Amino acid sequence: MRDPADLYELRPDPPELAEPVMLVALDGFVDAGAAARQAVGSLLEDFEAEEIATFDIDRLLDYRSRRPVMTFNRDAWTGYADPKLALYLLRDGEGTPFLLLNGLEPDREWEAFSQAVIQLVERFSVSLTVGFHGIPMAVPHTRPATVTAHATRAELVSGFTPWMGTVQVPGSAASLLEYRLGEAGHDFIGYAVHVPSYLAQSEYPRAALSVLEYVAGATGLALPTSRLEEAASETDAEIEQQVQASEEVQRVVHNLERQYDDFLASRDLAADLDPLLAGDESQLPTADELGAELERYLAERDRGTEG
Repeated sequence: MRDPADLYELRPDPPELAEPVMLVALDGFVDAGAAARQAVGSLLEDFEAEEIATFDIDRLLDYRSRRPVMTFNRDAWTGYADPKLALYLLRDGEGTPFLLLNGLEPDREWEAFSQAVIQLVERFSVSLTVGFHGIPMAVPHTRPATVTAHATRAELVSGFTPWMGTVQVPGSAASLLEYRLGEAGHDFIGYAVHVPSYLAQSEYPRAALSVLEYVAGATGLALPTSRLEEAASETDAEIEQQVQASEEVQRVVHNLERQYDDFLASRDLAADLDPLLAGDESQLPTADELGAELERYLAERDRGTEG
């Protein structure tokens, strides 16, 4: 392996920090409801971000798999959306500094990338790393948001009840980073916020709000939630309006509520946990019954956002 330090460039005068926490949000893996993307957007909107390290994206990105957007105007190329992966320094609502590793998930050199991040963790004496994203689950939007929490030490997530047993899933750069940080003796907590499967393809502010609440609870950071709270309330009202307009959708949501409540009631008594992963069709008897009205609403909402 080449020297991992060749994969990134520190700014000339990196800050001296006293055991900050580092948040990790990489774009490219599962992020149902755009939970991580909205949470990061809220952070960058409220706090000034100072770039302190950049990664060599040419080495990490498969351009033909994820082509950057370019702008063509009449007879010339006039713009290029530079792909980026960087480490930023931010300060929370009380002035506490923290780090944010954000940008495109690497397509290649995951091991070198993990070792490079470990170098940065040790360079800045990071006390805790926290990753987050959204995953689709067979849960109704009418119940409190839940999460699958995982960590490099069981004590870090002792207050959370597991939602599943042993499963094998496609890996991600963030997951490998968590694994390698644990091997190196560093603390990492990951939060996979559960997003109703029928809302996974749309922006779901309630999930992003949950992300920030879980992160704040783990780190003590004062993070911005007012905009997301307002957006979540508006979205909840819009969804409820669509549900009330369709008996079919009401039936689907009711079935999910019953399944969800039965699962919670029996979870502590069951010897083996039954996963509620949306990809497991046996746990989704109503997934194919999602009302056409709700799907049309979500598609129209997405088109309205893009426009």
